[in-house]
Amino acid sequence: MTPIQALRRGAARRVELVPMTPLEQLRAGRLVHRISQLLVGLVLFGISMALLLRADLGLEPWGVLQYGLIQHIPISYGAMSIVVSFVVLLLWIPLRQWPGLGTVLNAVVIGVVIDATLAVVPTIEGLGWRVAVMLLAIVGNGVAGAMYIGSQLGPGARDGLMTGLARRTGRSIRLVRTSIEVTVVVLGFALGGIVGIGTVLYALLIGHVVQLFLPRLTVRVERPAPRGRAAAAAAVTSAVDGEREGQDAPGAGLA
Repeated sequence: MTPIQALRRGAARRVELVPMTPLEQLRAGRLVHRISQLLVGLVLFGISMALLLRADLGLEPWGVLQYGLIQHIPISYGAMSIVVSFVVLLLWIPLRQWPGLGTVLNAVVIGVVIDATLAVVPTIEGLGWRVAVMLLAIVGNGVAGAMYIGSQLGPGARDGLMTGLARRTGRSIRLVRTSIEVTVVVLGFALGGIVGIGTVLYALLIGHVVQLFLPRLTVRVERPAPRGRAAAAAAVTSAVDGEREGQDAPGAGLA
């Protein structure tokens, strides 16, 4: 099977992302597989972000903000990524969202990997090499995003903010994401962040790359059955619903 055929087969694969609480995510099965995929995805995500910085042709929206912030706060780019992640997680509180294992690991692992990669990858010389590295970083970032989303262990802090705001405001995901990313780019640019062709290409391509690889990389799981009080509440709800259906049925209550 050729790589193109494999991608087409993956795109035709239909595996649903299952809405689950953080505890349900851990009980949904195939945990070793999912954690392994999550960690590989987060490492690849951190490497791709560092390469995008080394290409020096423009960063992804949140990277623009992070780079702008380190012009004024003397910490590393990776450390700033971690700080921003936890600040964004604080914004989850009024949205009544809870972080999963993947959310916490996302906040920490990516920043550590960014700094480790920047320590070993030198400045890239030559426009041709910089363009090639930029494109490689964007594709790698999309694959990495599909890997950690597909592990079904919780969204990253920034993705969770987007979906939480969309749920609370009733606005579309596209509108909320665009609004957030435009805001962070403008703020980051004002602080000295790097905006360029890489920023534009990232915005145009990243969604398509994730969409291409997500069906292939989503791990199939089933939402676990509720336990304890949740199970009792579910049973009561089911019984009440059944009683109501019986009362609403044609001829119900007739002798």
